Amino acid sequence: MNLSATILLAFGMSMDAFAVSIGKGATLHKPKFSEALRTGLIFGAIETLTPLIGWALGMLASQFVLEWNHWIAFILLVFLGGRMMIEGLRGHHDEDETPLHRHGFWLLVTTAIATSLDAMAVGVGLAFMQVNIIATALAIGCATLVMSTLGMMIGRFIGPLLGKRAEILGGVVLIGIGVQLLWAHFAG
Repeated sequence: MNLSATILLAFGMSMDAFAVSIGKGATLHKPKFSEALRTGLIFGAIETLTPLIGWALGMLASQFVLEWNHWIAFILLVFLGGRMMIEGLRGHHDEDETPLHRHGFWLLVTTAIATSLDAMAVGVGLAFMQVNIIATALAIGCATLVMSTLGMMIGRFIGPLLGKRAEILGGVVLIGIGVQLLWAHFAG
């Protein structure tokens, strides 16, 4: 794979994380750049690891991974999206409630895993090609770091406009990504 194909693949793999990061940024109260960078680092690290895991699995048992990865991603994304929608619909009216300034580490990790399972599937496919998997995985991780950080900062400006609807919208985006993964699997 040449450099331009690797860059296109890297940014293509980062689009799910970018969309989710916008929603995550919108649900926080004026997230700082440090929080956006933290999110980008978590998403980028996981997005670096999943193609490597997929590549290793591709070497061992590609058929099993390809048969189930879309269902795993779908279930995780629908669960996380449903949780966000429920939180958004609860309608907290308590003025004393402290606004959320940071997402929990494990919530970000779970979300990052859910959005990076497609990168694992790509890693499985890369196992059958002549590619430098380390360089490709690092490119995917770096692109995701940049796009997730950017998404959080965009979400910072969208959040005040949407209020609690931002959390509902973020949940809809997660569920939509999950449905799109299933659709792509069964349509393709």
